[in-house]
Amino acid sequence: MLAGLATALALAVLPGQGRASEAMTQAAPSAADAYRPSPREAAFLEQLQRDTFRYFWDASPPETGLTPDRSASDLSSVAAVGFALTAYAVGAERGWVGRSEAAARTLTTLETLWRLPQGPAAEGVAGHHGLFYHYLEGRDGCRRGGAELSTIDTALLMAGVLAAGAYFDREDEAERAIRLRADQLYRRVDWAFAYSSRHPPLLSMGWSPETGFIDYDWRGYNEGMILYILALGSPTHPVDPRAWEEWTRTYRWQDLYGPPHVIFGPLFGHQYSHVWIDFRGIQDGYMREKGSDYFLNSVRATYANRAYCIANPGGWKGYGEMLWGLTASDGPPRVTDLVSTEKAPYLAYGARGTGRDAGGDDGTIAPTAVGGSVPFAPELTIPTLLSLRDTLGDRIYGKYGFKDAFNLSYPSGTGERRGWFDEDYLGIDQGPILLMIENYRTGFVWDLLKRSEYVVAGLRRAGFSGGWLDHAGKAAEPEAASPAAEHTAVVPAVMAH
Repeated sequence: MLAGLATALALAVLPGQGRASEAMTQAAPSAADAYRPSPREAAFLEQLQRDTFRYFWDASPPETGLTPDRSASDLSSVAAVGFALTAYAVGAERGWVGRSEAAARTLTTLETLWRLPQGPAAEGVAGHHGLFYHYLEGRDGCRRGGAELSTIDTALLMAGVLAAGAYFDREDEAERAIRLRADQLYRRVDWAFAYSSRHPPLLSMGWSPETGFIDYDWRGYNEGMILYILALGSPTHPVDPRAWEEWTRTYRWQDLYGPPHVIFGPLFGHQYSHVWIDFRGIQDGYMREKGSDYFLNSVRATYANRAYCIANPGGWKGYGEMLWGLTASDGPPRVTDLVSTEKAPYLAYGARGTGRDAGGDDGTIAPTAVGGSVPFAPELTIPTLLSLRDTLGDRIYGKYGFKDAFNLSYPSGTGERRGWFDEDYLGIDQGPILLMIENYRTGFVWDLLKRSEYVVAGLRRAGFSGGWLDHAGKAAEPEAASPAAEHTAVVPAVMAH
């Protein structure tokens, strides 16, 4: 377990950071110590994971596997499907569901994705060039309304697809079919189709048949890291390796509430790629120059997020050492705080971040911000998660673990019941909680993707080396599949439920 060492190295605190710097210094563990959860904390992590897993298992329709975007909707998010596919492997490994059950659900999902129509039409399709629309109708799997063909949501989906293909490695009919379909889905994606029209070889955020490519590119630093790695690793439709250099050229290396790091305010941008890829000890050219790596960068970002909340420049109610965590999440309706008109309007759904890099801070805390950072700073995140559950009870913790968000400053309710509390669960926020806790406990998801020749190739083409990657075998150049193999039909008998 490297958490103690990584955290201590991250906390070489710079002068002039004031109250936030002091908070980080006080929290820093010894480099020789790895955080060891107490028996109560360990039991809590197990329960939290199991409860969160049930969201994916219960909410995903067994006949299609198209996981809903949120618990109160039948609208499917393809990114949530990627988290679900990975969750099924965790559930099977931990014995929460049988391996055969998990395999059947996984295969159904992959078959649904493979068979959904693709093409340039505005309606009646699920994607185009192997990419998928952000949102799909739960009833038929086709594009919802004006949803964009999303590069990042396709990448998160494909990360889950590759995780499923890596886990189900047995030689029975269902698991062989899973591996084939996973491989076909990934190889079908034409990442190069999504080149930015203005700044190639950067990738556009998306495309629609009505307006063409979105006029925004994926430039660093944010959750797009996994998009470029998967696009670089493709044996069929890869992007130019120069895309990674262009991506890192847009980074901002700053000291923000602690030691310098590549900044991005909302914590999800420091978490999503790390759900599937173990960045400990591997470096690209940018991080070699900085004497850092992306795991350490996320350690610093986690500490900075907490330090900002402790400093609490907005004066929001409740912020402190055990109540912090800013990221993209649900939030209260967009009204101005009636108590203090100087505060910004509430953001509803929005990306919230720290300090001058904030997308906005309206007093809303999201448990996924803390849960998705467990491997980076277990000494901070685990006690905080337990405290949230203990102090806020069923207002924030329910059948499927943590509800999405809450805001104690919101002008509603009275006394101890004052504030706003979400009643919904979001797939893209539940996923990092479940999967990053698993990575902290066992490294399970990380180990799955280390087996992927495509991930290894993508990392190497981006210039990564060191650590586990130097021992990952000769997987840097996956062999291209033949056109016939790309379209081989698989209809195994085990698909029946």
